[in-house]
Amino acid sequence: MANELIIDFSSAGEKIALLQDRKLVELHQEDFSSKFSVGDLYLGVVKKFKQELNAAFIDVGHQRDAFLHYQDMGPNIRSLNKLTRMALQGGLKSGDLTNFKLEKETLKTGRITEQLKKGQKILVQVAKEPISSKGPKLNMELSIPGKYFIMVPFIQSVTVSKKIESSEERNRLKNLAISLKSPNYGLICRTAAEGKTAQDLHKDLLEIQSKWDQAIKNLKNARIGDLVLGENRRSQLVLRDLLSQEFSAIVTNDKGFYEELKQYLQNLSPELVKVLKLYKGKEPIFSQFGIDKQIKMLFGKSVALQGGPYLIIEHTEALHVIDVNSGNKQKRGDTTAEYSLNVNIEAAREIARQLRLRDMGGIIVIDFIDLRNPQHKRKLLEELKNAMSNDRAKHTILPMSKFGLVQITRQRVRPETNITTTEVCPMCHGEGKIEASILITDEIEHKLVEIVKSSQHKQLELTTHPFLEAYFKKGFFNKPWKWWMKYKTRVKISADPNYHYGEYHFFDENEEEIVL
Repeated sequence: MANELIIDFSSAGEKIALLQDRKLVELHQEDFSSKFSVGDLYLGVVKKFKQELNAAFIDVGHQRDAFLHYQDMGPNIRSLNKLTRMALQGGLKSGDLTNFKLEKETLKTGRITEQLKKGQKILVQVAKEPISSKGPKLNMELSIPGKYFIMVPFIQSVTVSKKIESSEERNRLKNLAISLKSPNYGLICRTAAEGKTAQDLHKDLLEIQSKWDQAIKNLKNARIGDLVLGENRRSQLVLRDLLSQEFSAIVTNDKGFYEELKQYLQNLSPELVKVLKLYKGKEPIFSQFGIDKQIKMLFGKSVALQGGPYLIIEHTEALHVIDVNSGNKQKRGDTTAEYSLNVNIEAAREIARQLRLRDMGGIIVIDFIDLRNPQHKRKLLEELKNAMSNDRAKHTILPMSKFGLVQITRQRVRPETNITTTEVCPMCHGEGKIEASILITDEIEHKLVEIVKSSQHKQLELTTHPFLEAYFKKGFFNKPWKWWMKYKTRVKISADPNYHYGEYHFFDENEEEIVL
């Protein structure tokens, strides 16, 4: 599977598209003026307690106070508070905890008021970005991620990613991690660590410790709401999380950012430098790689599947609802049961893609086409689980209910990617809307294919708005010429200035309209 990372960089922010075999599977957008990304460390102050929730509201510089629950403080809250006090008072020169005396762990059944007090300064980590009218959600069980390891202060254990299946490799990594780690730090071996040498692992651990040291130094002079430790770019975070996969190309359109990314990759993964490219074309980078067109096709309320079926995606305050519709294109020879299963399987793969692409979180309810055969139900669930196996967000898939519904819970840590794909109609000036203009040409060609398959016409006439006529006739290798070569059907294109922008009609040799 060929992975490509396309980064559209501008003064306002960056847009990152992950393509797999040229198909868009993830889209990230970062506004440089925004703050509070997942994993960032901030210095906050306790503002008030919510006794009935066993939680506190923390001022971290956001317009709304952040939320911290007792269960998200971790068992080593006393040690973290002690470390924070020492760093603020200048008693720590680095993040080395070799001689740091750990405090007694807290109980899971404790109260937050026993560990924190109003006005206390605390070091917190962003667990969930601000969403809608809510401030960030925080935790105090800190973790510092690297390329191969995640470092967790104040614990002694070493664990290995469950995705590494070989027991021999798991033991090798665990023994290496134990030999490399310093006292009072725990380590989690990431999936990307599989097969890596001791030298690679040691280098990564040194870089993590360097980041932690810098965080402690930053904490000394920090004020309330100051960023103590954070990622420089969302694209760097995406790259680091995807390092277990191979890339065929990483492309950006900004020279300064290209040099910055090149330096980052040399330190992080030198083998990726050779696939890093600077885009110099005149056309916008997302248009050149077909990303803009895919965005228009994939972010609407209705998402088409191959052969006629389609999805309807609806959003409510509490959950997302996805309805699978069969269309009317059942293949010859297929029974109704087989056709329903095939449509459901194709829909399951597209739904897995849509969840990643839109970063949909919370509760997702899917209404598949009814299946009566228990084996078909099991096969569909297996296909859905397999399609979502590459999803980095934590998720749970429940078995299909007796009403044919599948429920999914998916981790929600940042606002959902929501892009408007309809356009204001130039004819009614905003009173109504039309489908995205970038899709009209595809729709016309799909109709042409249906006409060619269902009839013996050798000569057709397509009448459109003048703008579309000019577009189709542009260049020597224009659309009529390509359609003749591809479908062996001559298509004459004419314009009618009375047509609205997206209107078109096909006519046969007798000038009678062809209605499908």
